[in-house]
Amino acid sequence: MELIVDTEILLKLGISAVFGLIIGLEREVRNKPLGLKTSLVICLSACLLTIVSIESANKFAVAGLHVMDPMRLAAQVVSGIGFLGAGAIIRKHNDVIVGLTTAAMIWGAAGLGIAVGAGFIVEAFFGLVLILVSVVVLPFFIKKMGPRPLLMKDLRVRLIVSHDANMTEVIKAIIARGYRMQSVHIKELNQQHQELNFIIYVDRKYASEVYDELKAMTYIEIAEVETL
Repeated sequence: MELIVDTEILLKLGISAVFGLIIGLEREVRNKPLGLKTSLVICLSACLLTIVSIESANKFAVAGLHVMDPMRLAAQVVSGIGFLGAGAIIRKHNDVIVGLTTAAMIWGAAGLGIAVGAGFIVEAFFGLVLILVSVVVLPFFIKKMGPRPLLMKDLRVRLIVSHDANMTEVIKAIIARGYRMQSVHIKELNQQHQELNFIIYVDRKYASEVYDELKAMTYIEIAEVETL
């Protein structure tokens, strides 16, 4: 059997490996679950499967007898990669969901590999640039110059309040300090204490500042502040 080396295919595989490496490097720098090796393998494998799908359709299809879809394997990659993405999404103990961006990057790496494998190298390059702009450059500018609602941070607050306190007055005192309270939950712990849980949105304030301010309030015995 004669072995024929197609330089175009090797070039596509090399480009997809570089693209996957760049995607993985961005995640690695941010200490995210998707690393260099994972991203490289995803992008390279998606490219390889796309090439195999296209080349198989050209090689084995027989007019009027065996009609083959050149993107059949690539379509399976798009749906199959969802399992990896789902594994990167985690729901933390405080009901905060993390890993959505990493899951999207997994899907994006597969998309870049498919695009390169199908021969859309220029389009894949611009797709890579736009992905990096979206996850690296854009958040930086939003943080520096974005509108105020986009700069707000969510904090989960848990307060242990003396049983002698009027909870309505405590909530009014918190609102009077400029805090927007959401998801308020009140319960009685025992005969001496009540518990108040809520989420607030703050702008350019450290969690420690909020903690110190709420802890100093009358009737507040214990305060816990957690960044979401």
